[in-house]
Amino acid sequence: MFSWLEKNPFFFAVGVFLVIAYAGVIEILPDFVNRSRPVEGTKPYTVLQLAGKHVYIQEGCNNCHTQLIRPFKSETDRYGMYSLSGEFAYDRPHLWGSKRTGPDLMRVGNYRTSDWHENHMKEPVSVVPGSIMPAYKHLFNKNIDLATAYGEAETVKKVFGVPYDEPDMPKLGTFDEAKEQAKAEAMAVVEQMKDQEIKKAFEAGEIREIVALIAYLNSLK
Repeated sequence: MFSWLEKNPFFFAVGVFLVIAYAGVIEILPDFVNRSRPVEGTKPYTVLQLAGKHVYIQEGCNNCHTQLIRPFKSETDRYGMYSLSGEFAYDRPHLWGSKRTGPDLMRVGNYRTSDWHENHMKEPVSVVPGSIMPAYKHLFNKNIDLATAYGEAETVKKVFGVPYDEPDMPKLGTFDEAKEQAKAEAMAVVEQMKDQEIKKAFEAGEIREIVALIAYLNSLK
């Protein structure tokens, strides 16, 4: 049989392809699936964090900032541990990006604070001299769209099985329950901010986009 294959290059090539393909499926696919499972400690975004992620996408932050640390010393020295596929298990869509006009934000929650983000978004050069990032003062005046964020959480829970409401995971519940949870989470951010208008708006029952965006950035660890 082998001598026949050697005399028929086409079938020999097909046979080699099938052997390699089979070996790939047996060896590579299980490892790929395993690495794609959620890393221990990875949790779905809360409704407030999802609202902040929507602001992040809406403002085009992913056009200048990646969320993917590659396994190179120059990157891990600056940004921390390289990214693992399981860390993105609940991200839809992924915001890996491909251009770094600004620094990578994959682990920004480990080294930036809420008040730092507040100052940076209001006046970037006040904390990063020479920054070319534009100011985002309008985020301090516009309320979040919590209903859309809640709808997304409900959708990924039902369609993709994202484990909301399971032990040690964010609780989703009804929309009214999600609103109360978002308020409690937002309060922790607002208390660290200095902008008095933000505080007054929160006391009046309003959550500004800047608060949700900061909550999202704080979750990137």
